[in-house]
Amino acid sequence: MPSPPVVSGPPPPQIPASQNPVSQNHWAPQNRGGSQISGGAQNLGGAQNNWVPQNPHGQFAPEGQWNPQNQWNAQNQWGPQPGQWPQPQNQHQTHPSQPQPLGRGPGDALMVAPGAMPAVDPSRTGEHLVPQQVSSLDLGSSLLVRSGNAPPVSGWRRALYSMSRGRLDVGNSATQQRRLALTAQVDQPLAGCYRVAVLSLKGGVGKTTTTATLGSTFAEIRGDRVIAIDANPDRGTLGQKVPPETTATVRNLLRDIQSLDRYSDVRAYTSQNVHRLEVLASDSDPAASEAFSGEDYDRAASLLEKFYSIVITDCGTGLMHSAMESILQGTDTLVVVSSASVDGVRSASATLDWLDAHGYRELVAKSVAVVNGVRPRAGKVDLHKVVEHFEQRCARVRTIPFDPHLEEGAEIELDRLRGRTRKALLEVAAAVAAGFSDAPTASHRN
Repeated sequence: MPSPPVVSGPPPPQIPASQNPVSQNHWAPQNRGGSQISGGAQNLGGAQNNWVPQNPHGQFAPEGQWNPQNQWNAQNQWGPQPGQWPQPQNQHQTHPSQPQPLGRGPGDALMVAPGAMPAVDPSRTGEHLVPQQVSSLDLGSSLLVRSGNAPPVSGWRRALYSMSRGRLDVGNSATQQRRLALTAQVDQPLAGCYRVAVLSLKGGVGKTTTTATLGSTFAEIRGDRVIAIDANPDRGTLGQKVPPETTATVRNLLRDIQSLDRYSDVRAYTSQNVHRLEVLASDSDPAASEAFSGEDYDRAASLLEKFYSIVITDCGTGLMHSAMESILQGTDTLVVVSSASVDGVRSASATLDWLDAHGYRELVAKSVAVVNGVRPRAGKVDLHKVVEHFEQRCARVRTIPFDPHLEEGAEIELDRLRGRTRKALLEVAAAVAAGFSDAPTASHRN
């Protein structure tokens, strides 16, 4: 049989690989048998296999190797390339633009690629994803309101903040931050009624003044009711530290105690200053022959703790009268006042000795010692030695500097005190308030 004729002429032109339509189709589908379909057309009769990238010369990259365009072979599992998301093996892919769940190994948590919807892991049988319940309780103020720093409270920092309309906020100084922390401690929540007893074995050390200033500090900072009761069995001077609003005394309150059912009834027997501190004065009648007894104090304190959150008792100088035993048994914190003199320090230390000897060692261990009327560069008393002595016996020691307004002995107004005196009183109040968390409620005490 004759061979076909040979047609002479120039050879057919070679199409560069970059212009080859097959090489430009980097994602060419394959049929069931794995042969290439020319022109990138899809074999509708066979199942679609994974997409296979091609190199620039129109050839398939060998399985498990990289192609020259640094593309992946879809027939192989994704390799550990930094910045690439792994692809599950032997799974049919629908479209490259759709997000895909990430593959994982045994024991790994199910991960989802960015933008993909989480799906239930089919390998974990018996587990069900329960949607999280959302209610109105989740809409707290901390979630809905943007939190911001508190503006400076005073000084040039506050002025700069105000003039710049909040754009320049340099914050509070260390002193201001400590003042805010002490104020927050004084203003902490309190359950029930908290009783404070202020006492000293020696008179003239500022015990009554400390009671009035401490109570005024509590009443000014806190929003609840604070009262100071004069439990001096003799003539007390606590009623003279506040403007007199009534002539009634604790003796009148005990006489009418059966008819006092509301706070407004008790308020008729007390006097209040501008800082909202109420004072229940002692009996000042010179014809009175009956002293204030322990039973009288128990009846008065049991009534007051129903309407007041803090009851501060100004004790007398004597420790042997009957009212003192009832005061000590019902108090939560003891404040021992001393002067900066030698005899004042010795008297205060002797007070602690008496309490230790009569079964109040635990009360002494959590008490607060106050060294009152400290003058700068006056006398030869070593104040550091005094503070060190009381630190070994009491829980906290605080000093109150000398102030001309307190030396007057008249009605006390905190606004007339010096700045360092106000700061010292705030520290004393914070030291007393440190025991609020361990205080028993009124019902437990009863």
